[in-house]
Amino acid sequence: MAQLWGGRFTTKTDRLVYNFNASISFDQKFYEQDIRGSLAHVHMLARQGILTADEEQRITEGLEGIARDVRSGALQITSEYEDIHSFVEAVLTERIGDAGKKLHTGRSRNDQVALDMKLYIRDEIDAVDSEIFNLLQVLIRWMDEGLTMYMPGFTHLQKAQPVTLAHHFGAYFEMFRRDRSRLSDIRRRMNLCPLGSGALAGTTYPLDRFYTAELLGFDGPTRNSMDSVSDRDYVLELLGCLSTVMMHLSRFSEEIIIWNSNEYRFVELDDGYSTGSSIMPQKKNPDIAELVRGKTGRVYGALVSMLTTMKGIPLAYDKDMQEDKELTFDAIDTAKGCLRLFAGMLDTLTFNRERMEESARRGFTNATDAADYLVNHGIPFRDAHGIVGKLVLLCLERNISLDELPLDDYKAVCPAFDEDIYQAVSMEACVDRRLTYGAPGPEAMKVVIAENHAYLEENPPKR
Repeated sequence: MAQLWGGRFTTKTDRLVYNFNASISFDQKFYEQDIRGSLAHVHMLARQGILTADEEQRITEGLEGIARDVRSGALQITSEYEDIHSFVEAVLTERIGDAGKKLHTGRSRNDQVALDMKLYIRDEIDAVDSEIFNLLQVLIRWMDEGLTMYMPGFTHLQKAQPVTLAHHFGAYFEMFRRDRSRLSDIRRRMNLCPLGSGALAGTTYPLDRFYTAELLGFDGPTRNSMDSVSDRDYVLELLGCLSTVMMHLSRFSEEIIIWNSNEYRFVELDDGYSTGSSIMPQKKNPDIAELVRGKTGRVYGALVSMLTTMKGIPLAYDKDMQEDKELTFDAIDTAKGCLRLFAGMLDTLTFNRERMEESARRGFTNATDAADYLVNHGIPFRDAHGIVGKLVLLCLERNISLDELPLDDYKAVCPAFDEDIYQAVSMEACVDRRLTYGAPGPEAMKVVIAENHAYLEENPPKR
């Protein structure tokens, strides 16, 4: 059992206690960040005269060698070490001798793990952002192609008014664009370096925390050493943001599942993103969309668990906070995997545009436009609303759509109707007349699509 403490203890730690306390099984995930932080710390110590130039060189070469060997598989991280910090320090000391024991000068595991977690979260924010960016690229492609793909828009899952695929997908573009903005906010707010805070009260060594922060790409050092080691707000913020990302994916998945049903038949899933049934040979199931929808609860669970863990912790560091890692690692991996698979599924969809347009027509999504037609002929909207309601009832009795209703029947209900009513209630006209900014009309959509293309070009991912 390799530990960084034990001098005041007279008996060995019970094996069950050691295993329960150890974090090496999961915190080995950020060995790269731990070594990166140690290298910056060593360079700062040497600059401040706390380490000699020779010690700096030997420790630096030793740390770089450990990173290289772990990366290649030549060095295995094993459970004999309590955590990733003890692993790195123990291996370093084995390799370079007593100079390795000076690595921990002026820092505690408390500020070290806080640093590692921040570096890891910062890296993963960039990775999640990259996955969302890729999804936005798929969305913008469908927006470009879907300007004249007419479909029903819904409220209460009831067909409401006609829109286009471009407009419908544009709504999700806005959601995921906001998700990127939230990630950027979290990254900016968390970008202060905790290293040099010690266990909770700083250190008597003449550390240059501003230099360490600069080496690690932070905007500066944290301003309170107690907060530095006990802050996990950025973890909670990230889990909250990931929960929102997953909520957006889940809503989108629900629609894909509905559209893929036999009753709707709006989309055909690619075979590579579908599965079959072990008993029913005709089945083609939307398992990816269903799993994304299901895994949303898993990410929500991480957020609630972390909020519950943090709610009763007094200042400063407490061991409860070790629970942050497994929850966060799993939530990040889940969100990244779902984003990648969903983007692939969306990219390979086939849309049945004829079926989508027919659904819009048969769903009386042009009823509002029929009422607007009467308004344009001098009839008050409230009266026009009642007149069109009667026409819809008549169509339902005959199982036809408004554009199939004979003109005589139109005139029988209201003489203001004329031949041009059929043009007025066509799907194309219903959509084309909606020209306000943000509406589904093609001219309005072209403006937004151009802005979205510019946004993607001006805001590429960091990795």
